[in-house]
Amino acid sequence: MNRFSIVCAALLGVSGYLAGPSSAQETKQENKSTLGTAMVAPVTQAQLNAADKNAKDFLLTNGNYAQTRFYPAKQIDRDNVKNLHVAWIFQTDVKESLETSPIVFDGVMYVTTSFSHVYALDAKTGQQLWHYNHKMGLVTTYCCGPNNRGVQVLGDLVYVATLDAKLVALNAKTGDVVWTTDIADPELGYSETMAPTVIKDKVLIGTNGGEYGIRGFLKAYDAKTGKLIWTFNTIPENSVGVWATKDATGRDMHRDIQAEKDQLAKTGDPFAKLGGGVWQNPSVDLATNRIYFVVGNPSPDLDGSTRPGDNLYTDSLVSLDLDTGKYVCHFQYIAHDLWDLDAVSPTVLVDVKGKDGKTVPGVIHAGKTGHIYVHDRKDCSLIRFSEAMVPQENMWVLPTKEGARMLPGANGGVEWSPIATDPGQGLAYAINLHQPMTYQVENSPYPNGKLWLGGAFKAIPGEKQAGNITAVNYNTGKIKWQVKTPEPMIGGILATAGGLVFTGEGNGKFAAYNSSNGKELWSFHAGAGVNAPPSSYMLGGKQYVVVGAGGNTQVDFHRGNNIIAFTLN
Repeated sequence: MNRFSIVCAALLGVSGYLAGPSSAQETKQENKSTLGTAMVAPVTQAQLNAADKNAKDFLLTNGNYAQTRFYPAKQIDRDNVKNLHVAWIFQTDVKESLETSPIVFDGVMYVTTSFSHVYALDAKTGQQLWHYNHKMGLVTTYCCGPNNRGVQVLGDLVYVATLDAKLVALNAKTGDVVWTTDIADPELGYSETMAPTVIKDKVLIGTNGGEYGIRGFLKAYDAKTGKLIWTFNTIPENSVGVWATKDATGRDMHRDIQAEKDQLAKTGDPFAKLGGGVWQNPSVDLATNRIYFVVGNPSPDLDGSTRPGDNLYTDSLVSLDLDTGKYVCHFQYIAHDLWDLDAVSPTVLVDVKGKDGKTVPGVIHAGKTGHIYVHDRKDCSLIRFSEAMVPQENMWVLPTKEGARMLPGANGGVEWSPIATDPGQGLAYAINLHQPMTYQVENSPYPNGKLWLGGAFKAIPGEKQAGNITAVNYNTGKIKWQVKTPEPMIGGILATAGGLVFTGEGNGKFAAYNSSNGKELWSFHAGAGVNAPPSSYMLGGKQYVVVGAGGNTQVDFHRGNNIIAFTLN
């Protein structure tokens, strides 16, 4: 099979049936191996709140609650980055898709692998301190690979969400299980690959499964006990909306509104099985006590005939009250999505120029459409969208039985890959995929928790597939610079105060670029796809950059099992 010519049904329809322990006590005895103890102090809420100013640790999945992926240390800079070399390499026990964002605190690093393994490492040497090997339940159903994107730490607990839809709290020093909570039923198509967000004694977690006829949600659990505090259903009972005919950029989506209204009259609102997964962490506005996140595609993906209406809140930016989980506002990018161009990359909180030129608190999101969308944080309204970062063609042609060609393909644009920002330059940095695809529709009934695509999207044999790194001025929407890459880009990017951005490619290349003009300044070949978001930290007076090199299931990049840390001397 051609490396990228992957039929979506094959790509997304991965299911495992794995036996494992049924209690936290059994998990504690069987799942953890310890080579040492992580001598780490408890992480305080005050430290998490100030993570954006911390030039020592990397405390949250995307650096801070605003998810800017901007690291404030500048020991590694444009002049000396050419001297960067490997400090250590740690090899995990799992050689499969690696998407972890390393968390570092007090000299201890926490990383995850596919199938929900967690490792605590000495951040100076890469030596393993402990390893938690989660034993899956009897049924595990998941989309796009058995990935895990990382942990979150608060106090003396490490939180991880698992592929079989559980939330687990581990002792940060030993890796022992403290408590386990069931998030949802994997037999109905629910799974977890995202990293939790811990804020004000709450653990926030969404769900995967938009391809399985689930009803998506974001939930808050008590960080000490694992008890459920609130649930926000990403699909409201009235999911119809306003019968929008144009997307966020003003282009006609060719909807047959009357046919949809006729279907609604026959079958009613499809909210119970409409999808709407939450793939990535919410950003947290500490000043207003609000959170912002994006919601994924409706289900079934390509066949809209059984799901009339706008399919709220799929393909949307959503804001909630942190304490109660109550709805505040939303903005839908694509109503009644038939192309799997859902919203997946994390939201980022930065100050932006409003339409009148005045600075306002903003929230930005990089879409699979190839646009970066800039919103007013107050009411979720759209201020502007960027120039297209990838080719667009036949937007929004309707899928057909024979297959209709449209760009971008279903992977994007910007897939789940988190962007980085440099507020000082007013720039957002995104990595993009260019994969021309055909969209083929096929009507099928709900398959009871199995894969439900309503057709397939296929990469077109012989057509060029590539990627790019793009810097966008989010105050104007203009592209400042772009670097083309030979293969589609998926993973993540990091900006630093040293005037650099770091990102990797599926061919194993990990590189540093001048954040102002995109000039490549250094590179390293890791031997497997670098498809994970980089992190950075300071230890013993040295700045390190760390990244996972394990490839990716979704675009079939070469697998590996390395966590690689770099430093100057």
